Formats: sequence, C-alpha cells, structure tokens
Amino acid sequence: MSYKILATDPLLRNYEQDIQLRMDCYLRKKRELLDGTENIVHFANGYEYFGFHRTREGWVYREWAPGAQGMYLTGDFNDWNMTSCPMQRLENGVFEVKLQGENALIPGQKIQAIVLNNGRMLRRVPLYATRVVQDPDTWVWCAELEETLLPYQWTDEKFKVPETPLIYECHIGMAQEKYGVGTYREFWENVLPRVKSLGYNTIQIMAIMEHPYYGSFGYQVSNFYAPSSRYGTSNELKELIDRAHNMGIAVLLDVVHSHAVKNTNEGLNEFDGTEYQFFHAGERGNHSAWGTKLFDYGKNEVLHFLLSNLKYWMEIYHFDGFRFDGVTSMLYYDHGLGTAFVNYDMYFSGNTDLDAVTYLQLANELIHQLKSDAITIAEDMSGMPGMCIPIADGGMGFDYRLSMGVPDLWIKLLKESRDEDWNMHQIWYELTSRRPEEKNIGYCESHDQALVGDKTIMFRLCDAQMYEHMNKFGGSLVVDRGVALHKMIRLLTAALAGEGYLNFMGNEFGHPEWIDFPREGNGWSYHYCRRQWSLVDNQGLRYRELNDFDKEMLRVLKEEQVLPLQAQSRWIHQEDKIIIFTKGKLVFAFNFHPQKSFEGYFLPVGQEGKYKVLLSSDDGVFGGHSRVEISHVYEAKQTQRGIGFPCYLPSRTAVVFKSF
Repeated sequence: MSYKILATDPLLRNYEQDIQLRMDCYLRKKRELLDGTENIVHFANGYEYFGFHRTREGWVYREWAPGAQGMYLTGDFNDWNMTSCPMQRLENGVFEVKLQGENALIPGQKIQAIVLNNGRMLRRVPLYATRVVQDPDTWVWCAELEETLLPYQWTDEKFKVPETPLIYECHIGMAQEKYGVGTYREFWENVLPRVKSLGYNTIQIMAIMEHPYYGSFGYQVSNFYAPSSRYGTSNELKELIDRAHNMGIAVLLDVVHSHAVKNTNEGLNEFDGTEYQFFHAGERGNHSAWGTKLFDYGKNEVLHFLLSNLKYWMEIYHFDGFRFDGVTSMLYYDHGLGTAFVNYDMYFSGNTDLDAVTYLQLANELIHQLKSDAITIAEDMSGMPGMCIPIADGGMGFDYRLSMGVPDLWIKLLKESRDEDWNMHQIWYELTSRRPEEKNIGYCESHDQALVGDKTIMFRLCDAQMYEHMNKFGGSLVVDRGVALHKMIRLLTAALAGEGYLNFMGNEFGHPEWIDFPREGNGWSYHYCRRQWSLVDNQGLRYRELNDFDKEMLRVLKEEQVLPLQAQSRWIHQEDKIIIFTKGKLVFAFNFHPQKSFEGYFLPVGQEGKYKVLLSSDDGVFGGHSRVEISHVYEAKQTQRGIGFPCYLPSRTAVVFKSF
C-alpha cells in the first residue's frame, strides 16, 4: 500500500519501506489492544475501573501492581494501620479491596497504598489518585479523597474550538504578582480577562499534572491523574476551564508523557517494587540529561495508562487538546541529544523508537475521536517527517508542530550580530520553511527563553536599561531600539512562522527579568516567580505600549484571517534591510535598517487599487514616532517596476497596508 505522505513529500519516496514499517507497527498494535471488539475510545477507560469509586455498598479501590506479592490500603480511615485492610489479588496483577458502608471513606481523608515486594513494605501513592497533597509536617505525599457526590455543573456545551489557535502559554502558580503561588480562582479572576482583552483565543496551561518539585515547571510529573493541589481544588480547575470556554477561549494541557519523575514515594517509579512496571529496565529507563524515568511504550499496560490519561483530562476536565512535551526525546533512543538532523536518513535509522511513534499515533487517534476539533501540538525539534500528516496518510496525526527553530534564530541574531548585519534572506527562510502540508505554531519566545540563565527578547534588547528607562520620557536610545524591534519581531513571526501563534504570559509587554522558581540558591524567594502586571497597568511606562501593539496585532491577524494564508509574493532587499510580502488583501512591509528611512520606497503589491495603512508599529500609541501617515490613501498602479505604489518606510518600522 502506498501512503499519501509519499506524494506530499517526494523526498520520502526513498523511505517507503520505513513509512510502511511505521504503519504496520501502528496497525498491529491497534489490533493487539482492541482485539476487534472495541474502538480506542472504549479502550482508554482505565480511570473508570482503577482508583477509588463509590458503589452501592460503599467504596471499591483497585490497583495494577503485577510485581507485588500483596497490597494493603492505609490512611486516616484505619488510623494508618498498615495491615488491617488487605487487598485481594485478582487476575493480571490487579488488586482490589471493597469497603462496606457509605462512610467507610470520607472526602478529605488521606490515603496510601502499601505494596509488599520481596519482604519490603513500600508506601505508595495510588496510581490513579485524583488529588495528591503533601503533609505539611512530615512532607509525605499521599492521596486525598475527593468529594464525589457533587459533580461540577458545566455550562460550556455551546463552545467550539477556534480554527486558528492564538495561544497564551501560562503557568497558574506564577500568574499572580503576589509573592507566593497563584490559584485557579485568582487566574480566572485576574488573568483570563487580560487574555480575552488581548485577543488570544487559546490558553496552554503548564504544570497542571501533579509534580513534587515546583521548580521543575511541571515537567517532572509524579501523579498523572491529579491536577496540582498547590493551585486549588479539582472543581476550581473545572470552573477555570468552564469560564474560559464561556469567553470563547480554548484550553490546552501541556501534557508530559515523555518521561516521569524518578521519585518512588510519590511517583510511578517502582510502584510495585520493580523498576520495569512502567519504565524500561536498566539504563534505557533513565534519561541521562533530565534525571527522569522513561516509559516503555511497547508495553500494553503502559499504553492503557497513558491513553486513559488523555481521555481523563478531556472527559473529566474538558480540555480541548494537548501540547505534547518532549516529543523528540520520545522518538529517538538517544533522545535527540546533540544530534543535528541534517538528512532524512536520521529519521529512519536504528535510532528511532517505533514504539513511541505508535503511541503518538494512537494518542492522536484517540484525541480526535473524542473531540473532532481538538488541537494537538508536538514539541519536536528534530523535524520528524509526517508529524502533522493524518495517520491514514502515513503520518503521526498531530495538528501542529512548534516552530522551534524560530526562537533560536532571533536569540542568535540578538546575541551574535549587529542589526546592520542581519540577513533578511536567512530570516525569511527560517520563518517560512516547513514540511509540505504540515502546520506549525509560530513563536518568537516561549517559557524556555524566559528561564533563569536565559533572557527574553525584550531583556536581550534592553538589559539593565529596563530598570530605569522604561518610562515614556526615559530618553534611552537602547530602549527605543528595543521597543521598535520587539514589535517588528513579533509581527513578522506571527504573520509568517506558522498557521497558529504562541506567546508566553507577560512577554507580550516585555516582562523584565527571567523566571527563577523558589529554591535554596535564591533563599526560596518568589521575587522572580511571578508576573508584574502592575508594570503594564502603569500608563506612564512603555510596557503598556508593547501590550497595546500586541492587542492590535492579534486583532489584525484574526479579522483579516492572516495565518491560514500563504505568502503570495515577496520582495527582499538585503542592503536596505527590507522584507515585503503579500497575504490576501494585505501588504506587509518591514524596514529593519537601524538608520535608513526610505522616502518614496516602491512597494510591489501585485494588484492595482487603493490601499490604506491598517497597522504601523511606528504609531505613537505603540511607542513609535508617528512617522507613517495613517490616513493617507495609496494607489497601486502599473509601472516599469511592476504594480505597486511609493511610500515612506521609516527605519525599524513595520507597516501593514490593506486594499479596499
């Protein structure tokens, strides 16, 4: 069978056998899991069977622990007696205990599982626990029984996921200005209105799945079915999502299925006393760079756990999709560490983990069966062919991949090059290069560029000048340059680098400084682990100008439906530092030159007619010098140079024109 991907990308024709192997593995595993009796949606029901559930007689608790010789349940309900509540061993390594009486377990009680393995009694947090807390006195992590009789009453039945995602990447805990951990309630009260006002239609929430170390940014997950208790209750998370939906905002979960925390007392690691219950045995089960554990995607029980996890977050919490973290690490046995993916051979070698490829295909199939308009995004820096091609066509089924090379481009230019040395052709190539028929999420920077030890784009542009010269009358040439380039970089990236766009919270207004979570090295301070919204709310500071430009930029992108369109024509002039391109009725003109403003610069637009300025980064309201005449009408005519019109293009300015 020949798959469509081979016609979509002719370079893959030499790898037809590899694509066929990819598909054979997927189809074989799917038959093995489903056995012809059910679809994948019905298969992913682990959370409905395992964990704690009310029954007519009381409660039932089930666990999968194949390496255990025995299991007990302990907690507040039996005064933490480790052996008074034994569990019965069923088939296939499943243990069960039934507790008689409606009040045999009471919401709010703390619970742990006790696992017997080779004479050891191991304290463990139940695998399917939906709330996990840390005891403030003993620092021990345990499950906390939730109230199950009062389900959340959703009001989002009419919500539809936006077709073009404009994503606001956010972290609940550090979303507040206070010195401390923010809450779900504070987020929906204080941050969601900002997101709505700016014009973003999607939020991507980090660090939701419970993690013992706050400073891991949520990327070392311990409890996959428990939303972090640091931020509030499960129902408060549901209300946050419900409120977002009622504002027309989709909600994505930053899901971490690429690895797990190595901790044994609170995580999956050695739950049943063996190292291979969920993870590869030996060194293959350890991530050398991250110090975490690696899933065995070839194991059916692991697939059941992970696929059920995706369904759980969608069904129980109404998440609209996922950004899959660490996909590159999943795809390759060497996790892509130090690898430059310079040719197609590197994607179809003995280094590719086909079990991981199969899991990602199954995950995408499940997600889109559950919700046809769900969004899945792959964080993959390797550029694996077919990542965002439908599974039936030989791909892996993601909707988008992150344009991870774009932030690297901007940081490299800002670190290593003078403005006058920037290569316009290189910038164009990096922003527009994609695999055929695969959609990208463009972004200049995410949380990665904001972490301690790195710098955001605005901080690289202005550095220490931000501390004293961000007032509107600061008179700093450094800040003037920074404000101008910050707007231009964002507009060019948003317009060219993807079919969707992403921004990390606060970066839209140039939030100063990096993110540093509380730790011993900084005296457990929250100073750098918060968002200083007061800066953008201060009308006398230039942060407000950047914020207002971001808002207007998103309005143009949405109202003119810019992102689905491909650039129809382009004009690049390296010496002048000019990039011009058209999309639909719009003409985008960028003058990156640090000194030269061009009077009567000819704009090739390709279509005769009248044009007006739709957006100018040099507008005074956005911190510019108002050198572009906003009300002027330009007339494009046939000339010896083609169809176009002359205009004034100031230095370090981006202008968007629209025909009418």
